[in-house]
Amino acid sequence: MKKTQLISIWLLPVVVIGGIFYPLLGYLVLAMMVFFLTFSFFKGRYWCWNLCPRGAFLDIVISKASLKKPIPKIFMKQWFRWLIFVLLMCFVAVRTIRTGGNLIAIGAVFVGMCILTTIISIILGISTRHRSWCAICPMGTLQESIGKIKTSKQE
Repeated sequence: MKKTQLISIWLLPVVVIGGIFYPLLGYLVLAMMVFFLTFSFFKGRYWCWNLCPRGAFLDIVISKASLKKPIPKIFMKQWFRWLIFVLLMCFVAVRTIRTGGNLIAIGAVFVGMCILTTIISIILGISTRHRSWCAICPMGTLQESIGKIKTSKQE
């Protein structure tokens, strides 16, 4: 367990629970996405393993309940990881368009996305390895790709 995880873990319940009552907390999710995607130009998936609130939750809490079974092999396939990315982005886009521009409703979209992906990560984390979600996390997939762009430009 890293010190940064002890700090970042608290952001998950703030958004997942607090966001139900105060949907504008969903903008924290959007801010984190913008920050870590920008950060990935410099450090690849550093965010995932050191600063991600969900990753901290999976490491600190779910690891204790995990069955520690192998991660499904399909999770390692690039096409599958990008399929998950596209599906989640479509979910967010459709729900955001349906808000009609209402800022509270847009915040609720990001809270809903965080709740959905947290539930999936808990189910995967208990039934397989605690960080199984991280193998298919859409933002992790995108960060990894951004990190590779930087690496390929340096060569």
